[in-house]
Amino acid sequence: MSLSEIFKDAYGAEPTGFWAAPGRVNLIGEHTDYNDGFVLPFALPQRTVAAAGPSEDGRWHVCSTLIPEPVSFGTTSPGDVTGWGAYVAGVVWALQDAGFEVPPARIALDSDVPLGSGLSSSAALESAVLTALVDLGGLDLPVEKRPALAQRAENVYVGAPTGIMDQSASIRCLEGRALFLDCRTYEVEQIPFDLAAEGLAILVINSNAPHQHVDGEYGARRKACEEAAAALGVRALRDVDVADLPEALAKLGDDVLRRRTRHIVTENQRVLDTVALLREGRTREIGPLLTASHVSMRDDFEITVAQVDVAVETALESGAYGARMTGGGFGGCVLALIDADRAYATAAAVAAAYEKKGFTAPDSFVAVAGPGAARMPGNQ
Repeated sequence: MSLSEIFKDAYGAEPTGFWAAPGRVNLIGEHTDYNDGFVLPFALPQRTVAAAGPSEDGRWHVCSTLIPEPVSFGTTSPGDVTGWGAYVAGVVWALQDAGFEVPPARIALDSDVPLGSGLSSSAALESAVLTALVDLGGLDLPVEKRPALAQRAENVYVGAPTGIMDQSASIRCLEGRALFLDCRTYEVEQIPFDLAAEGLAILVINSNAPHQHVDGEYGARRKACEEAAAALGVRALRDVDVADLPEALAKLGDDVLRRRTRHIVTENQRVLDTVALLREGRTREIGPLLTASHVSMRDDFEITVAQVDVAVETALESGAYGARMTGGGFGGCVLALIDADRAYATAAAVAAAYEKKGFTAPDSFVAVAGPGAARMPGNQ
């Protein structure tokens, strides 16, 4: 069934329209967003689509092709709706809490963004729903202010302490561009990222070792960064320059805080260096920065697992210019910068390495920088 048919089957009416928002791959800049730092994501072609129309009973109704149980709610506050429906209810609450009148709506959702893989399936869901509700309600909410509301839905309503990157990527990315985002000022620069023109590709390898942000490890890393910033007397670790890192580390008595700080400070610099190379068209040269990012995540931030480490090592052995885990960690996906004609061979090499280790087989695809959230034409 098409999403239009699913909507009509659930609600007995045609949807007003369709809105889509993509998942994302973060090229570089991991865990820097909640440290007021820099990130460089791009949007995926994979996306969540929301078919939506007005509700006549004063309640919000949501169904999904992926989950059999529909969700319905009225006036809502954090804690009222749990499970997957919290992401939708959280967006409604965040809009209302910001002073907007949000007309009740009926929504049907479909998605091909892999779940629990570090590709921001939750941000795609929030961003698709937010874009639909803003359009349906005729709300005066500029695009640049939307990511913060979607993030607030996830932080406060869902209870996941994510930074601003995922929602910014899903909402603000452009086709053929990577989004250079300053997570303190929310300033963005669209960086040309047309790999095919250079004979290159980003291979995304889903380790199939799913991660969950809400389980505490992500929050523990965020707490450690906040403790380190407080100990150093700065607003956030973004304020520690890489040139001042040795002096800063000497002030931290705790070895764990030193390692967490070293990752954030050096990762911010790697983002800046990557952007500088891309501006000059020197894409192949970003490879060592990607790999250095992974080593830092593995050794200093301690957020990788065996499956992603094996994928990175195998991709590099297969000729990748660079490779790293992408996403919050503890599973999820790896990206590798490769020659475009090496995609199949690299994916096959990683699959063989997984089989040898007894890991669940990985999934791989070539990622192309796609557009951000928008209303879609026609029926779906």
